[in-house]
Amino acid sequence: MTHQIELSGVNKYYGAYHALRDIDLKIKKGSFVALVGPSGCGKSTLLRSLAGLESISAGDLVIAGERMNNVPPRKRDLAMVFQSYALYPHMTVEQNLTYSLRIRGVKKAEAKKAAEEVAATTGLSNLLHRYPRELSGGQRQRVAMSRAIIRNPKAFLFDEPLSNLDAALRVHMRKEIRSLHDRLGATSVYVTHDQIEAMTMADHVVVMRQGVIEQQGAPLDLYDRPVNKFVAGFIGSPAMNFIPATVGPDSRSLVLDLGTPQVIPLDRSMPDAERLIVGLRPEHLRIVSDHEAMLRLPVGVVESTGSTTYITSATQPENNIVVGERQQLSHGQMISLAFDPWHLHLFDEASEQRIEDVGR
Repeated sequence: MTHQIELSGVNKYYGAYHALRDIDLKIKKGSFVALVGPSGCGKSTLLRSLAGLESISAGDLVIAGERMNNVPPRKRDLAMVFQSYALYPHMTVEQNLTYSLRIRGVKKAEAKKAAEEVAATTGLSNLLHRYPRELSGGQRQRVAMSRAIIRNPKAFLFDEPLSNLDAALRVHMRKEIRSLHDRLGATSVYVTHDQIEAMTMADHVVVMRQGVIEQQGAPLDLYDRPVNKFVAGFIGSPAMNFIPATVGPDSRSLVLDLGTPQVIPLDRSMPDAERLIVGLRPEHLRIVSDHEAMLRLPVGVVESTGSTTYITSATQPENNIVVGERQQLSHGQMISLAFDPWHLHLFDEASEQRIEDVGR
C-alpha cells in the first residue's frame, strides 16, 4: 500500500526549545492515524507542521509523493478540522460549505449540488439554511467536517475536534467520524490527548512525549506490548498498576513491594536485574478466596458503574482493580487477588524500558 504522508528526520525548534525530535512516520493511504500524548508532547505541533501552519526546522515532509517542506498551506491540499469549528457566523451552513469552492471559481449551481451531496452524507440536509448560532455543538462539528469533505483533500487533519463536546456526544461523534472515514476511504490524522479516542478510532496510534515518538503501531499492539513504562501507563483506562519489585533469591520468583513484601512464585527464571517495576493491568486482577490468593490488599475507594466495580487499594503505591461484576466491599477490608503470570509486564527501574514478557 502506498504512503500518503511521510515524515523523515523531522525536527522543529522554537528558538532553543526542541519541540519535535527526529520524527519518522509513514501514513498509509486510507488509514486513520491518531497522535496521542500528554499536553505539550508535540502532537499539535506535528499536525500543524503537516498543514504548513508551522515550518519544520530539519527533515523531509512528503505528501502524495511530493516534497512539501516549503509549500504554503493552501497548496498542500489538506483539510483541517479544529476543535473551535472555525465557522463563519454570518454565513448559512450551505454558504460555509461552498465557500472554499466559490473562491476557487466553481460555478454556483455546481457548488450548491456539492453541498447538498455532502450534507446528505453527514446528516445536515435539513440544516443548510441555518446559521451556526442556531446549531448545537455536535451539528457545528458536523458542518466543520463537511466543509473539509467538500474539498476532497489528500488527507484530513483533526485537531482535538471533540474536546468542546459533552461526554455522551463525544462517544457519538467519534463513531460518526470513524464511520465517515470508512465511507470516504480517506486518509485521516487525528490529534487527541484522550487515549480512549485514539484506541477506539485509529488503525495506527502514535504515542508522543516531549517531542519524541515513544511507540507507534496498532492499538492492541501498544496495549499488549508497551515498549516502556510511559506507554504502558498512558495506554489503558484505568491505568496499569506499577509495583516496585526485586527478583527472588531463587531467580524464579518476584518480590513485590506493597508496603510489605509479597512473593509471587513463577514457573521460569527471571532476568538478571537489581530493581524492577512490575506492570499489571487492573482487569487482569481477580478477587479469589483466601487459599487461592497471590496478593492481599486493603480496599481503599470503591466505585461502581453498575456492571463494573472499580477498586483502588489503600496501599502505597495504590493499585487499581477492575471487577466485571457487582461487589459489596468496604474501606479497609482485605481482599485476596490472583492473576495469570503471563499478564505481567516487566520494566527496568532505571531506564523504564520493557525487559521481557513473563511466563511466555
